[in-house]
Amino acid sequence: MEISVPALLFPAISLLLLAYTNRFLGISSVIRKLYEDYKTAPDPKIVRQIANLRKRVTLIRRMQVVGVGSLFLCVLCMFLIFFGLATAAHTVFGISLICLLISLGLSITEIGMSSEALNILLADMEEDLARHDGE
Repeated sequence: MEISVPALLFPAISLLLLAYTNRFLGISSVIRKLYEDYKTAPDPKIVRQIANLRKRVTLIRRMQVVGVGSLFLCVLCMFLIFFGLATAAHTVFGISLICLLISLGLSITEIGMSSEALNILLADMEEDLARHDGE
């Protein structure tokens, strides 16, 4: 394996980590807004959303940790290749790829949870529309 092989993952992992950070920041602002709304007018719907967001924040944090681990292992792999330790480099690179797969799997789970949260909002809107149509 050449040193350029693990280096090829750098842009992909970096963009992935940027996307994870953006998701985290987006959820953070939603949580802050819901917190303000809840303090103003407590609502059980907000509590349901916050429970979902708490789980999503945990998943995103795990996605980031495993993604950073993958990047770390890619760098370690490059050092191992540089020092001529091919067998160790192959092993570390394989572990790096597994970390990347785990990170992507967690991302798929978080996307599902995001869809679930949107469905809660849509159901609430549909209930409100049904009530207004019935009046």
